Amino acid sequence: MSIVESSASDGRNLSEQAYDRIRHDILHGALFPDEKLQIEAISERYGIGAVPVREALNRLSSEGLVYRKSNRGFFVQTISIASLEELVKTRIWLETRALAESMSNGDEAWEDELVVSYHRLARIQRRLPSEVGSEVSDEWEIRHKDFHMLLLDRCGSGWLLGFCSTLMDQAVRYRSLSMNTNPSKARREGAAAEHQAILDAVLEHDTALACDLLTEHYKTTLEGLRQVFGDHQEPEIAPPHRTL
Repeated sequence: MSIVESSASDGRNLSEQAYDRIRHDILHGALFPDEKLQIEAISERYGIGAVPVREALNRLSSEGLVYRKSNRGFFVQTISIASLEELVKTRIWLETRALAESMSNGDEAWEDELVVSYHRLARIQRRLPSEVGSEVSDEWEIRHKDFHMLLLDRCGSGWLLGFCSTLMDQAVRYRSLSMNTNPSKARREGAAAEHQAILDAVLEHDTALACDLLTEHYKTTLEGLRQVFGDHQEPEIAPPHRTL
């Protein structure tokens, strides 16, 4: 490999690293809505050069996690109750269709995978009350997404799965910010039972019930977040006094 090729490869790797780390911090509430993202400060924070950071911010802007103001730079995307309502509504539309198709195409191997995925999620769920910490929470988010995506896995459309995955990530951001705002209300104890009920309906091959339970699961989550943020159009989440 030539020096030019090596440098280009390193640049892509650094850009991916910057993208992954900034995206993680936005989704998990370490970077707040409307917080300014100065390229030099981010470069220092993550130990990555300005060029890869700029590439990462442009990519995150195209995904709707970052926005850019003319002559003012990059900012973390704002959030609102109205946007959350739209997000939940769209998730219900897409995921109930995907779940119905997935159940139609599913087999015993898929059902076995679902059972294993659910038990992994339930195990980490039991650790949450006594082991509050970023590592446990991060693991819960991974297991939670794995379970929900596996429910949809046999829908037969990579496009649909991609959209659903993106929307799930956006939902993680609201949940993470709610944990920062009011941890006592943000984590719903009933969610574990709801996951079990959805799994049971899938294993019973009751498509209508499974879709109804998934819909109620998301609506209940929305109402829980309302209690944290209130019914204001803009949730009251104050960014820290810093500029990145």
